[in-house]
Parts: sequence; C-alpha cells; structure tokens
Amino acid sequence: MESNGSTSMASVCGGTLALLDAGVPLKAPVAGISVGLVTEFDAAGTKMLRHQMLTDIIGSEDHFGDMDFKLCGTAQGVTGFQLDLKLPGLPLAMLKDAIDRATKARHDILKFMSTILPAHRSKLSQYAPQIEMLKIPQDKIGLLIGPGGKTIKGICAETGAEVNVEDDGTVRIYANTGPAMARAKELISGLTGDIEVGKTYKGRVVSLKDFGAFVEIFPGRDGLVHISELAEGRVERVDDAVKMGDLIEVKCIGVDDKGRVKLSRKAVLRDASGANGAPGRN
Repeated sequence: MESNGSTSMASVCGGTLALLDAGVPLKAPVAGISVGLVTEFDAAGTKMLRHQMLTDIIGSEDHFGDMDFKLCGTAQGVTGFQLDLKLPGLPLAMLKDAIDRATKARHDILKFMSTILPAHRSKLSQYAPQIEMLKIPQDKIGLLIGPGGKTIKGICAETGAEVNVEDDGTVRIYANTGPAMARAKELISGLTGDIEVGKTYKGRVVSLKDFGAFVEIFPGRDGLVHISELAEGRVERVDDAVKMGDLIEVKCIGVDDKGRVKLSRKAVLRDASGANGAPGRN
C-alpha cells in the first residue's frame, strides 16, 4: 500500500483493490508505477555522458535523481500520467524507454493484482459509498427543497448524505454507507409521498404538550402521539416517557380529513413484544 518513490501510484493500486473488495464494479482494474532517471554530465554540464532508468524508484532515487515519471492505466491503455523533471529537457528516445518500462511494469502489477482479486465482490459492502437515483413529482420539488433550502439541508445534516434535485424531479443521492442511504431515501420518499396508516416510522420528538408529544417523522411533517399512546402503562406526564429531541419509532394509527396524523408509540412496543414471543396486551 506504500511506495518510497511514488505513494500516488501505490495509492492507485491499493485504491483499485479496495474498490473491488468493496464490491464496486469497475470497467477495468487500474495500476500505476513510477520510473526514475539518474544521469551523469560532462564537466561543463552540457553533454549527457550516461544515464540509467529506474523502475519503481525508492525515496533517495526520487530525491537525488532527475525524473519522476508516474504512469497509470488499465491493461488496455493509459488513464493518467505525471512527469516531474529536473532537467531542461528529455530526448524522445529516453521518454519512449520510460513509457515502455512503465507499461511492462504496469501489466506485471495488474497480473499480480488479478491473483488477489480477479473481479469485484458480488455484493456491495455496507461501507462502500452509495449512489442512487429516484424520481419525485415535479410539484413536490419545492416541498423537498423547503424554504431557503431548509428541508433538503436538514436531510443532509441528519443522514450525512448529499442530495441533488434536478428540474425534472430526478433526485440523486450520494452517501458513504448503506444505512445513511436508506435513511435519506426514507426521508425523501416520506416527504414527497403519503403517510400510510399502519406503517411504522422513525421520528424525532419536536414538541411536548400536556396531552402528548409531537413527533416529526419527515422534515416539516409531524404527528401527535397522544399521552395514552406513549407507553403500555399509564403515563402521568409526557416527559416521563419521552424527552425533547428523542428519536423514537411510532406507528401511524390514523389521518383525519384535515391531514392531521395520529401516531402511537405503544403500538410499536406491542409489535416488538409480540415479535419477541412475549404476549401483547389488548
């Protein structure tokens, strides 16, 4: 994973293997190598008496030598190169020699890399960066963005994902992990869709009242958990069961004709109790 003379080319090789190991499909693996040069000139410093090309230079050869030529690519061709040169110029024949050396070394490295990982993993790692695209109705774009971008910024802040919206309703989501992607999609879908009765949502407590707690299940969309729906037993005070800012799971138990959402935390607790084999309470 490290090279004395060219950490950048070592990073290309290590980065390719890391992507393949994470299950990221690549068009072709990429490897890189650095070629160096040491020279000897006459006393006047005008005529080169001899030179030597060096493949995969070490640190001292990079420091004291006259060239650091980095070249990376696939088995089919070059994807990138960089030439650091201390000389005023370089004959084309020497440059061709450097390219030939780098090409052979690159192919050797690619062959070795193929013995370690011949292809990407069949399943994408949960730690791999995620990129997904979904479509929302154009009349919901403003709802997703929110006033001054408040809503979409809130989604990005909560999930750590990057969300971009286009004029035709195409939404592109970029996330570092699977859970972050799933949460971002959940927030966007819920915000631009309808809240369904009987479905469980994760939300944050945003307001406490004597009669219950308001829980924001999507940015700008909340519902009431009545005090009688906060827990299985009797709840004397709302803040005995939940606190401001708590992230809790709630089930939608109804939506009235004015669009007001009724939520229940007790129903989620009952469902969990039943799933664990304990008898639920009616």
